Amino acid sequence: MLLLIDNLPIPFPSLLPKPHLKNHVFRAKKAIQFPGFPLKNDTFSCNLKMVNVVRFDGPVMDPTGVEDGELVVETCITRTLPPSLTLEHGLQSIKEAVEELKSNPPRASSGVLRFQVAVPPSAKALNWFCSQPESSGVFPLFFLSKETASPTCKSLYLNAVRGVFGIGTAISFTNSSCVPGELSSTKRFLSNDSVLMSTYGFLDINFNTELSSVKKKDGSFYFFIPLIELDEHADISILAATLAWCDSYSCTFEQAIHSYESAFYQASSHFWPTTERCHSGRVRAVIRKLNVVEDNTMQMAYMNISFGGRVFEAYTLELIGALSFMQFCFKFSPTIGVARNMLDHANETTYSIQDCANINAVWASLIVEECSRLGLTYFCVAPGSRSTPLALAASAHPLIACISCFDERSLAFHAIGYSRGSKKAAVIITTSGTAVSNLFPAVVEASQDFVPLLILSADRPPELLDCGANQSINQVNHFGSFVRFFFSLPPPTDQNPARMVLTTLDSALHWATSPPIGPVHINCPFREPLDDNPEKWKSSCLEGLDTWMSNAEPFTKYIMVQHSYLCNNGTQGQMKEVLEKIQRANKGLLLVGAISTEDEIWAVLHVAKYLQWPVVADILSGIRLRKLLSSSPEVEENIVFVDYLDHVLLSDSVRDLVRFDVIVQIGSRITSKRISQMLVKCFPCSYILVNDHPNRHDPSHFVTHRIQSSAIEFANILLKAQIPHRSRKWHDYLRALNMMVGQEISFQVFAEHSLSEPYIAHVISEALSFESALFIGNSMVIRDADMYGYNWRSDTHSVADMILNTELPCTGILVAGNRGASGIDGLLSTVVGFAVGCNKRVLCMVGDISFLHDTNGLAILKQRMLRKPITILVINNRGGAIFSFLPVADRTDPRVLNQYFYTSHNISVQRLCEAHGVKHLEVKTKMELHEALFSSQEGDTDCVIEVESSIDANATFHSYIRKFACRAAEHALGFVSKLSLPEAMSQDCHYKIKSTSYSLYRIRLCAPPTSRVFDHDRTRFYREGFILSLILEDGSIGYGEVAPLEICQENLLDVEEQLRFLFHATEGASINYFLPMLKSSFSSWIWKTLGIPACSLFPSVRCGLEMAILNAIAMSQGSSLLNILHPLRERNEEKSEKSLSVRICALLDSSGTPEEVGCIATDLVKEGFTAIKIKVARRADPVEDAAVIQEVRKKVGCHIELRVDANRSWTYEQAIKFGFLVKDSNLQYIEEPVQDEADIIRFCEESGLPVALDETIDNSPENPLNMLVKYNHPGIVALVIKPTVIGGFERAAIIARWAQRQGKLAVISAAFESGLALSAYILFSCYLDWQNADTCKLMNNNLVSSVAHGLGTFRWLEEDVTTDLLGIERNPSTGFIEASVADATHLLHKFQMNHNFILRTFTGQKVLRYHLALDSDDFSFTINVQEIGQRNNDSTILFLHGFLGTNEEWVPIMHAISESARCISVDLPGHGETKIKNRADDKAALQPTLSIEIMANLMFKLIEHITPGKVTLVGYSMGARIALYMALKFGDKIEGAVILSGSPGLEDAVARKIRRAKDDSKACSLVTHGLQLFLNTWYSGGLWKSLRRHPNFNQIVSRRSLHNDLQGLARVLSDLSSGRQPSLWEDLKHCKTPLMLVVGEEDEKFKLVAQKMWHEIDHDRDDAMSKLHQMVVVPNCGHAIHLENPLPIIRLVRQFVTNKTIKKIPHFASHTQTKKWN
Repeated sequence: MLLLIDNLPIPFPSLLPKPHLKNHVFRAKKAIQFPGFPLKNDTFSCNLKMVNVVRFDGPVMDPTGVEDGELVVETCITRTLPPSLTLEHGLQSIKEAVEELKSNPPRASSGVLRFQVAVPPSAKALNWFCSQPESSGVFPLFFLSKETASPTCKSLYLNAVRGVFGIGTAISFTNSSCVPGELSSTKRFLSNDSVLMSTYGFLDINFNTELSSVKKKDGSFYFFIPLIELDEHADISILAATLAWCDSYSCTFEQAIHSYESAFYQASSHFWPTTERCHSGRVRAVIRKLNVVEDNTMQMAYMNISFGGRVFEAYTLELIGALSFMQFCFKFSPTIGVARNMLDHANETTYSIQDCANINAVWASLIVEECSRLGLTYFCVAPGSRSTPLALAASAHPLIACISCFDERSLAFHAIGYSRGSKKAAVIITTSGTAVSNLFPAVVEASQDFVPLLILSADRPPELLDCGANQSINQVNHFGSFVRFFFSLPPPTDQNPARMVLTTLDSALHWATSPPIGPVHINCPFREPLDDNPEKWKSSCLEGLDTWMSNAEPFTKYIMVQHSYLCNNGTQGQMKEVLEKIQRANKGLLLVGAISTEDEIWAVLHVAKYLQWPVVADILSGIRLRKLLSSSPEVEENIVFVDYLDHVLLSDSVRDLVRFDVIVQIGSRITSKRISQMLVKCFPCSYILVNDHPNRHDPSHFVTHRIQSSAIEFANILLKAQIPHRSRKWHDYLRALNMMVGQEISFQVFAEHSLSEPYIAHVISEALSFESALFIGNSMVIRDADMYGYNWRSDTHSVADMILNTELPCTGILVAGNRGASGIDGLLSTVVGFAVGCNKRVLCMVGDISFLHDTNGLAILKQRMLRKPITILVINNRGGAIFSFLPVADRTDPRVLNQYFYTSHNISVQRLCEAHGVKHLEVKTKMELHEALFSSQEGDTDCVIEVESSIDANATFHSYIRKFACRAAEHALGFVSKLSLPEAMSQDCHYKIKSTSYSLYRIRLCAPPTSRVFDHDRTRFYREGFILSLILEDGSIGYGEVAPLEICQENLLDVEEQLRFLFHATEGASINYFLPMLKSSFSSWIWKTLGIPACSLFPSVRCGLEMAILNAIAMSQGSSLLNILHPLRERNEEKSEKSLSVRICALLDSSGTPEEVGCIATDLVKEGFTAIKIKVARRADPVEDAAVIQEVRKKVGCHIELRVDANRSWTYEQAIKFGFLVKDSNLQYIEEPVQDEADIIRFCEESGLPVALDETIDNSPENPLNMLVKYNHPGIVALVIKPTVIGGFERAAIIARWAQRQGKLAVISAAFESGLALSAYILFSCYLDWQNADTCKLMNNNLVSSVAHGLGTFRWLEEDVTTDLLGIERNPSTGFIEASVADATHLLHKFQMNHNFILRTFTGQKVLRYHLALDSDDFSFTINVQEIGQRNNDSTILFLHGFLGTNEEWVPIMHAISESARCISVDLPGHGETKIKNRADDKAALQPTLSIEIMANLMFKLIEHITPGKVTLVGYSMGARIALYMALKFGDKIEGAVILSGSPGLEDAVARKIRRAKDDSKACSLVTHGLQLFLNTWYSGGLWKSLRRHPNFNQIVSRRSLHNDLQGLARVLSDLSSGRQPSLWEDLKHCKTPLMLVVGEEDEKFKLVAQKMWHEIDHDRDDAMSKLHQMVVVPNCGHAIHLENPLPIIRLVRQFVTNKTIKKIPHFASHTQTKKWN
């Protein structure tokens, strides 16, 4: 039901109709004329009328007993609009979308359309509800609070409450029996794929729409979807409008539009604008006037509508996450309304002023009541006698929340915290004397940082002043200029009108909340009696208060008229000048200072995205610790955040380079001193400062334009201007600098073994969520957070992820601190108040001195009133660490420093917490910190986490970070200084790959490789691999070697498949110039550019790819591989490169007697080797290996470095036996002595031998630092790194850096590759040696002798793929075997392939495209076919895509597999270029369908055309169902089937019925609303959650929008519905065709389906057939496996085709795991 007035109000001007948009989504044959709306006075008539709305049987879908024709499902189509700056803009956006719809109305007789837009996240729903007029003409009208923790009317006014506002009814869900005359057997249900659509209502309620009556009735319900709703979430708010029409319900589209406009115009004409302050006093006044009944037995339900249900029985429309809420106000009609925990009943219990005991009580009661009407409901009451009247009045008021503390200073800071969080003034009540003076520090902070406070100080009457009376001081103007307003009331008397008290309070609050916002002080003298002792007073003083006492509004209303800058010609000209400055900027900077509201954070993000300038965000901006949305993989490409500019500026060269010509600062002052100094050096420039107060924040005196405006108002102006985007190259410079320094900082804090203060600041964001806020203390804590804080990406899929998509790449988080005067006093008290005010879970970071300075704050913390839990992280370094960073620390005696600066202490934080009854946790390690933060954030109690630190260690580590960051900045500058690219080039497209090719080589080795044991009879040994050639568009060629090792679960066939895939995927790909930085840039490039998880590449493939790209870049730059890796050395080392060399360690197999091995070692020393590695653990007894080592040491002497390698072959006992025997052999280290890596540390400690890691690090994760930290033991002295095994140069560099940072050796080791890879390793080894020298220098460590790298495998090369000789020989100047850097560089630059050892070369394979005409009984088809591979191949694979796909999406996979099989993909009917022609009579009673039987028969005929033999089917989703059907029905023609995210259909008849109706409805909406809108709705469902995170998601959806046969698509969607196909579950039990069931790890729904299929196949039965079936779960992907993670699919399909007798599929190397359900 929808109640409307006859005459509608005038919409506000910003929402008047505007010209229609050009691009229309909806189409119709003719336009519909809509009724006009007369413009009359803004009043509502009482003439109400009823309008029909669309009704559904629900909200739970239960079609039991309903025939197909009687079941109707309507699909809701959702259009998500771009996020809006404000709620007003969101309304305008929806209005324009609906106007566009009106000009092209849909042709369907029924439908549901929803428009939704993200708006700022702050709470507005309650205000909007309260803004609706008393004579509202549209119903229902409601507000629903989302507070679940015992909400009360008091909590409603205390802080911001998120909830839902709704008006009107678009759809109602009611019992048919409750609707008069509704006896139809047809059941109508709503289908919705979006999880953002909600329904609201009541259970056990019967709402008679005709009689407009509400009765309680068990089993009944009333649910509805509003016409207009605002749903507030923690991260964003969603504004939505829903249109529903159905001609059969006498609710036409025109009527639906009319209903929507009625609701829209009322809602949009009555609400508080974003720029206008709304206090809770106004809310209270409105709620008291509502004609509603309080009923504390009713609960209002708020439920998300989404598809769920049991997978195998019914896809029912369920109410997911159904919650009942206990705070709401709901108006069914003008006369019927119900509320719960909303009405304060103050009119029933408010003080009868005449009953007050004395005049003191009268005035105190008036003061407190007026405060509550002004929205001031939080009172901080200090104990005292003189303030007794105020304290009693406050404690007795039903809406006032009071908190007390014995320390006035702590109490005042607590009030500041509340005001910061709630944006409302807290009220402080104190007694007279020094109690008032104790407020002074907080008053100063509030004044300096523009925080509103109301101070009510009790005082002695005038006759007791200046006469020696006890506890009396002069309190007049006590706080001087630090308050915005002061007034000293006279002592209460009935001779003065009481109105004076009210107007004084009203005036004071106006001053407190008008710019510049700040504290105000009212002095309140009282004479005795101070208690409730009765004393007569005259009621005549209350004259004129009758109206005031009859309502709930303040006595004096201050009205601020908002003037647009356009209304003032002078201001307009000035803003025009500002905009012109911004438009002309060449190097602009957006600087974001402290931001105090979530809406302003939202506005700044809009500005940042629009300007596309570099952004520097202060820690208090809320943007520095931004949350990256999982749906926005290109976040850093959209906005250039320069988070680490502070440390970037440590470099003198960078400081000289960084200059900005226009700086726009939004928000208050910034924390970083270095950034402030940089800004000064930019002068003269245009410096535009935007802040909402008029005070000067310009310590450097160079602000050229000062705009007094909120961030929202400024953004509203700026977003309307045309801003050109310039200086892309400049942005690249800053991005490179920021990335290098940020990666360096991250590396240093993670590489440091101990728990450091920078580490805490770096990871603190991980403990935050949208439901939490951060409060940061002063001194060193805030500086660390500002320098080291970083953004974060949550694993949870938030509402923002679903609705923002790529429009806004991130959201902010509320961060606060006391930076007005930047003192360390009162911080604990402040954070407790902040938690009450912001209504969030708060995490606080403070230092130990700050903590001790406000231990009385623990007494306030313990009270735990009306707030969520607080976690306080105390960094305890036993003093004031900040002084260790000041010059005084270098020139002062430590004793003086400790006593007078550090103020060193030995106070127990734990015992302080115990004394106050507060939970305390002490952490000493990184793991303990993470566990403590997680447990505290999940728990429901306050917690203090204490982290032990050291002033000296902290200062030293900070020094290291600064040095390394400076070096990284210089390094990055070396990269960007080489760029000579035109400005017009894209920001990340500096090189482009033209083509790739690869060649298979086979070279002979002179001896068996030591990586494995060979038969003694074997006399010839070979090394095989691929040479990858990569050609850039400028003609530069880079070569890489891909040489897999069998022991690493790779083989040539696996590797070649990935190379073929890369051949296709890299064509035309852009190469970011960041790649040579080796700072996770390759991993990012592989994911973002190639669209595959970096971990899915085989290590050898990634190594070869990186090698080829790096060599190609070096060729393009005319440089060398070494110099692009380390450009800082280029100028210094270029002339001496000929003399550079790398020391080589010889490799020695220990086969033979000890004497024989000793002689060989002696010969190696004579050749010039200074280091030898000997393979051990090849003999039966470790004693024999020990004898060999002892003999070798005896032969070669003590000056030779001797290493041994056990390759994890010994048990712990065997290794210990060996270690005991060789402890005197002076081994440099032993590699991998034990089988179990858990025994490595134990071996180090028990044997005393130095150990090196090799295989242990081979399987390290993408970011290996977390794994490596457990191997920081000093007994582990080296890490042996094989790039081809570890996965390339980037990961090798990270591991090497960690080793060097810990003082360990980083040894590069070859794996018997050719001279090409060895040359690259030589240069890479030299780079690591340089890097190690830099590390030692920066850490003031002594540089050890050069490392002998494990490249001795060159001696095994009897043949080589290169025509040039490898430059490894005796160095004439040293006499040692060394590798020449110059020779290696020359070989890579002039690389010529020796074709004598090339078996074949792959330069591409053509795709054969053709059309195949096929007929069935009722249809003629022209099938679009793509084919790759040889037709004479024994194996043929037919690929079948899913709904909305085409054969094109299989092409990369087909390229990869085409060497092993003939690959064919087709466009299924209705898709792509395949054409359908209906051969049946159009007038026939029963039209033929494209059923699964028809599709299967069609594919069977196609198979007969293409091959006489059997084929293997690979099907995805819809294609998987067809493939499974064919495997079960056409076994004589099907070799096997790979089922990707498929199912056998639905077993349950009811579920099939629902699914049929649902798919029919979707098919209808596809035709009605067009493909683009259908796609938007289709891919908003939960099934595609992981696909939406894919970097190519937009391109994937864009390709799906190219289908031109909408009728065919709709027909397929309906006819091939899983509700129409026969269930194949019973057939599975008798399956004779091999099946492989493949699902994505994140696809929970189809994992359950596959698991049940796996059990239905009865794989456990003991026969050969059951062993042919397999099930695999592919990691790092969801439903669209082949698009999200194609490389594992390639391997699985090829192995399935080539070897169907193997039940267990091997792991996808170490980087992709398989799981099989048993």
